[in-house]
Amino acid sequence: MTNRIFNFSAGPCTLPLPALEKAQNEFLDYQCSGMSIIEQSHRGKFYDEVHNTAIQNLKFLLQVPDDFSILMLHGGATQNFVMIPMNFASEGKALDYVMTGSWSKKAAAEGKSYAGYKEIWTSADKNFTCMPTAAQITPSENSAYVHFCTNETIGGIELQEYPDCGDVPVIMDMSSHIMSREIPFDRVDMVYAGAQKNLGPAGLGVVIIRNSLLEKCNANIPNFMSYKVQADNNSLYNTPPVFAIYMMNNVLEWVKANGGVVGMEKLAKQRSSFIYDAVDASGGWYSCPVEKTCRSRMNVVWRLPSEELEKKFIGEAAAAGFSGLKGHRSVGGCRASMYNAMPVAGAEQLAQFMVDFKKNNS
Repeated sequence: MTNRIFNFSAGPCTLPLPALEKAQNEFLDYQCSGMSIIEQSHRGKFYDEVHNTAIQNLKFLLQVPDDFSILMLHGGATQNFVMIPMNFASEGKALDYVMTGSWSKKAAAEGKSYAGYKEIWTSADKNFTCMPTAAQITPSENSAYVHFCTNETIGGIELQEYPDCGDVPVIMDMSSHIMSREIPFDRVDMVYAGAQKNLGPAGLGVVIIRNSLLEKCNANIPNFMSYKVQADNNSLYNTPPVFAIYMMNNVLEWVKANGGVVGMEKLAKQRSSFIYDAVDASGGWYSCPVEKTCRSRMNVVWRLPSEELEKKFIGEAAAAGFSGLKGHRSVGGCRASMYNAMPVAGAEQLAQFMVDFKKNNS
């Protein structure tokens, strides 16, 4: 299609064109069933295959060990902010949160409703421009879990070192960079992600959880909000978000065909390097507030010399086919979110646009 633009939005992600075209071709009549996939029974054979294939693809691509369960739930990452303390808070246990920016703060806001909440590390004094090193993370005594957001989309920072917290479960929100790097499951007990950044459309949350942690889920909570109940029912306790799971599976098939997680990581480094190189070569005209060792490969943030120039930059970029470059309202500036399906050409052409804009406006 010739009229598709480069979508750098931090919210709903760019999806692979083959995944979209497959959905388009199958939408009215899925595999000669006479119905769309979203009209199928979630207990029927057609959706059953989609559901279980998606789980198998996640397991294969992320190399999920056999002692983990994979859940596909409603509500994205935000529902998990609620579910985590609901499932694992208990009397006398600390709930440890690492504060790295806006999304970790939103997760922590739900943890604060429970006794035992504790903030064990923060970069607030640095305006959330860095991530902790592994050595900086020390769980509380008798901790129920340590929670991280490993890539902050608003601040443009990404965790580089995974901590070793021993017997304390480590829970990580990887919404905005899942499937772009390998996950060290020997150091992580639960990973969760909203799908709309790197996996598919909004409305779906993926949870990968160690089976031994499932056994610690509280029993006196609503069944719908229990990881244990959802796992025991293969994420079919209630009608799942069928179309979101179908679309995610289309995306996963595309990832498999394009080098898997290793291939996605290579592309992520390549795309982000174009933009960071344009920033670093500008002599300070473009500035990135993030510490270099913590720069995100998914969400690149930068400022221009004035807000007036930023507004002009965003407007002219949109006219040139680069959408979604306005920074989050809480921090301003510019931001390019480059998830797995963003063509490398998009980043390369944006970098050239940045060079040309500086030349014409400085």
